[in-house]
Amino acid sequence: MWRLCQLRATIAPSLTRQRHSRVIAIRREDQSVWERRAPFGPTHVQKLVKQGVKVIVQPSNRRAYPMQAYMHAGAQIQEDISDASVIFGVKQVPIDALIPGKTYCFFSHTIKAQESNMPLLDAILEKKIRLIDYERIIDERGSRLVAFGKYAGIAGMINILHGIGLRLLALGHHTPFMHIGPAHNYRNSSMARQAIRDCGYEISLGMMPKSIGPLTFVFTGSGNVSQGAQEVFSELPIEYVPPEMLRKVAEHGNQNKLYGCEVSRSDHLERREGGGFDAKEYDEYPERYISTFNQKMAPYASVIVNGIYWAVGSPKLISIPDAKNLLRPAKTPWLPTSKGSPALPHRMLAICDISADPGGSIEFMNECTTIDTPFCLYDADRNKDTKSFKGPGVLVCSIDNMPTQLPRESTDLFGELLSPHVHDIIKSDAKKRLQDENFTYPIQSAIIASNGELTEGFQYIQELRESQGNRSRHKMEGRSESHKTVLVLGAGMVSAPLVEWLHREKDVSITVCSQVKDEADRLANQYAGVDSVYLDVNESTGHLQELCGKADVVISLLPYGLHGMVARYCVAERTHLVTASYLNDEIAALHDEARANGVTIMNEVGLDPGIDHLLALECIHEVQEKGAVVESFVSYCGGLPAPEHSDNALRYKFSWSPRGVLLNTLSAAKYLNQGQIVEINGGGELMSTPRSLDFLPGFALEGFPNRDSTKYGSLYGLGRDVHTLLRGTIRYKGFSESIKPMQLLGLIDPEPHALLHPSGPDVTWRQLVTHLLGLSDTSIFYENLKQKLVERLGDVDGIESLGLLDETPVVKLNSPLDTLSHYLSKRLAFERGERDLVVLRHEVGIRWPDGRREERGINFVVYGQPQGHSAMAMTVGKPAAIAAKMILDGEIQERGVLLPFTPDIYRPMLQRLRSEGLTATETSRWLN
Repeated sequence: MWRLCQLRATIAPSLTRQRHSRVIAIRREDQSVWERRAPFGPTHVQKLVKQGVKVIVQPSNRRAYPMQAYMHAGAQIQEDISDASVIFGVKQVPIDALIPGKTYCFFSHTIKAQESNMPLLDAILEKKIRLIDYERIIDERGSRLVAFGKYAGIAGMINILHGIGLRLLALGHHTPFMHIGPAHNYRNSSMARQAIRDCGYEISLGMMPKSIGPLTFVFTGSGNVSQGAQEVFSELPIEYVPPEMLRKVAEHGNQNKLYGCEVSRSDHLERREGGGFDAKEYDEYPERYISTFNQKMAPYASVIVNGIYWAVGSPKLISIPDAKNLLRPAKTPWLPTSKGSPALPHRMLAICDISADPGGSIEFMNECTTIDTPFCLYDADRNKDTKSFKGPGVLVCSIDNMPTQLPRESTDLFGELLSPHVHDIIKSDAKKRLQDENFTYPIQSAIIASNGELTEGFQYIQELRESQGNRSRHKMEGRSESHKTVLVLGAGMVSAPLVEWLHREKDVSITVCSQVKDEADRLANQYAGVDSVYLDVNESTGHLQELCGKADVVISLLPYGLHGMVARYCVAERTHLVTASYLNDEIAALHDEARANGVTIMNEVGLDPGIDHLLALECIHEVQEKGAVVESFVSYCGGLPAPEHSDNALRYKFSWSPRGVLLNTLSAAKYLNQGQIVEINGGGELMSTPRSLDFLPGFALEGFPNRDSTKYGSLYGLGRDVHTLLRGTIRYKGFSESIKPMQLLGLIDPEPHALLHPSGPDVTWRQLVTHLLGLSDTSIFYENLKQKLVERLGDVDGIESLGLLDETPVVKLNSPLDTLSHYLSKRLAFERGERDLVVLRHEVGIRWPDGRREERGINFVVYGQPQGHSAMAMTVGKPAAIAAKMILDGEIQERGVLLPFTPDIYRPMLQRLRSEGLTATETSRWLN
């Protein structure tokens, strides 16, 4: 056949060649193995040839129309298309196939500064090619004139109906949709429509499983894509409803038919301020508008067919956080369900994103599917997609070359739409200045590049590229621009599991800072690609701000009092911040400024605070959703040495500075008990009020209240029904009895003491204790000193066993508290091979609507790894790492000062912690 084509081209008389003053070419498509379309079919070529246009067609056996058909239409079949002044294609052209100085017409996918196609645009400019993009052939109202849109809609609808059948089967339901195949399996759309009509007949006979409930299809837009999809949908037994009726039919509709709803822009777009919709204003200033689609339509949609064009800066239909809320179980107690006839995991089954804009109107669709693998299952809680029909999530089909599944019909339609503009296009001479040409408005509007420059209407592409480059300005040299940079402040024990978790993510670059350079270096050396920086945040504030400015997110593991300074620099540099510490007033005051600067400051994502919040809110919200109320909430949490290593007076050991633990024993506390506010004064009274805890009978535990528990009534949304509310700290029994003598003696006093001035005379612990006891004779016999202590303090075995009566030199650090903290950090440090333990307990008193009362217990117990990470490090570091990654990935988009109290934050965090083996167990007992 190829020889025959060559022969015909060879014997064509030279006079015939000279007759053709205009020469165009149809290039071979090579962007995808599935690409079988062409810009013109044989009938269009025949008309052009009759009008005196020479048409060269590059040979290709992949086209749906064979080469013989083009040859019989009068085209010349040849590989060399350099004689053509205008070259027509469908999809992007490989850079090495671009011929300089020509006019090219194809879908370039460059008008949104799509990163993957910027090298192609650069090559077009370098080769002084005139680029006409079909996507921008528009009339004076802005309506597109040349598109495959209708067949994109038709093919997309066929595919998603096929996919729904497979997804429902994976969920345990055989349905009539199983008899619909993928679009490319049919010779033409008519054959597909017949299969769909057969499916519809079975639906009308009531053959859909009743436990599924009514199915609703929401179509966005009313253009060619949407109309094509709705043409196919009309082959089924359907009823259309307006958006305001979606909820009603989703809950109580008839299952012998399907429900459709076409959503226009005015249905879901409204001004940020004042509401209302003005189409002209929206086209000019889309940033002034928000979409309510995620609230008004999406919650009641079984299938979303998205056919709208999305422009950069326009509101999104469904954001990543939206998906977490939409993919929650629907409340449908009226549906007849059983083990063999289960309810759907959530109402939204599938999304057919025909617009195929990665990261666009469907934000979590960040990569197109393909004809080879047309579906993926998006799990919102993990923010991951899998190539499967089984498992949690919503089915997504987003093929960017959807019409090529119906290639002949698509080619015919496209050629009909393009033909009226051909004679205007083929006047183009790419070597001429554009201002010397005389094109009609539609073609002039579609010229993206000419004479080595972007045309006036498309110079914004360069601005978009520069803004994207600025967003990536902090990326490490040699890294992909998709990499995000995390700055970790602090390289202590908590940092290691945090860095380990983030290091698994291939798109994250990590820099660790510490004032102890060896710590930072050691951590960086463990993980390839992690950088270490020496930084004293108190002395080098300028360097700190510079480092914050270079990061996408900062994780501060510094002492509590330094977070405010870090937060100020992050807000100024527009960098997100994550801390595992309690929110303080200094950071809270930054909320409005952080929000204005587009910065998220996420607090309390460690263990306590952190995991305690996540587990509490998961339980509280679950019972509240079922109509119950929480009457009491009592929570204790603490880090401990494993029982076999608790062999000291405090029954406690330290892997970090003891200062916070010791200072906390002097704190005041406030909690609610049986409707009464109970307040404990600061100064040491707290150690006189421990409670015996027996929820783990194998452990001897005690607990005492921690700070102000009453504020969590509002923070947790418990309302007026809660009569008991307490959050406390866990220790082994004996801790408080050993601490009280130290408090009474003044060893935990945070105020400076003259005897402990670093420049003062040397002093031993026995001398210090003698002085604190008020004795002037520091040479008092050991037994007499001990007797004096007993008379003043009571039991002093703890003080003695800790070596505080020995003649050991004191490392003086101004205050008794700091001096004792330093001493205990060495004396009670974990030895090599020892492990720690984290214990968290929630006791939730629940009253159900029928009057029954339940006490639910949540136990979270984690042991450290003897030769690895401590339990405290894992349970503080990993939640902070997960929160930081959620911010980087756009899963957390709320700006300002935040706590992890909303389901779209705490549910994914808990799921990821569970995948790390950090799981809680529950117990339940009925009280009546």
